[in-house]
Amino acid sequence: MRLSDRPRTEAFTADELIECYRQGVFPMADGRHDRRLFLVDPATRGVFPLDGLRISRRLARTVRSDRFEIRLDTAFEAVIEACAAPRPGRMETWINRPIQRLCGALFERGLAHSVEAWRDQRMVGGLYGIAIGGAFFGESMFQTERDASKTALIHLAARLRVGGYHLLDTQFVTDHLQRLGAVELSRAQYRARLVEALDVAADFWRLPRYAGGAAALQAISQAS
Repeated sequence: MRLSDRPRTEAFTADELIECYRQGVFPMADGRHDRRLFLVDPATRGVFPLDGLRISRRLARTVRSDRFEIRLDTAFEAVIEACAAPRPGRMETWINRPIQRLCGALFERGLAHSVEAWRDQRMVGGLYGIAIGGAFFGESMFQTERDASKTALIHLAARLRVGGYHLLDTQFVTDHLQRLGAVELSRAQYRARLVEALDVAADFWRLPRYAGGAAALQAISQAS
């Protein structure tokens, strides 16, 4: 659902973006080259229960093997660029330049993070999102190798769990995310969770920066 009473404009500040997330709405654009944006308030919202991530045995082996080196906040802009790039079955994106600029401003404040999967010194997957209080708003993910984005997600979930976060927002639920444990909440349910999460002083860095796959899986299993 679009908020039709909100102006479509690129004249939007980082402080206003923070307030949007705190109110339960988020920005999107009609395309990469559209300079305008609109705010979205879906009737249902996707979230990952931090104690309900579904990890197959095959994926757990991949994570535990450390096939992908997980880095944090080392290539934030590159992750957004990769998430916004055309791909088979999706030639257009909702991430335009104003949204990218705003997320970059939050990154400079320490309120946005990237989780990157690297292999042979190449970034082959990753995700980024916004962190406010005890809520993490997952924005987008990408991969060029199988399981790279899933591995990044598992590392993110472990970090959020250890850091005391209460909410991992996925905006919408796709079949892919549902298989990993994402669920839909009504707008009222989501906002109740959001209010609770925003009141929490969580710590994104409580789990060591270079925690490996075994540590991430252990953190998740202890939470389950």
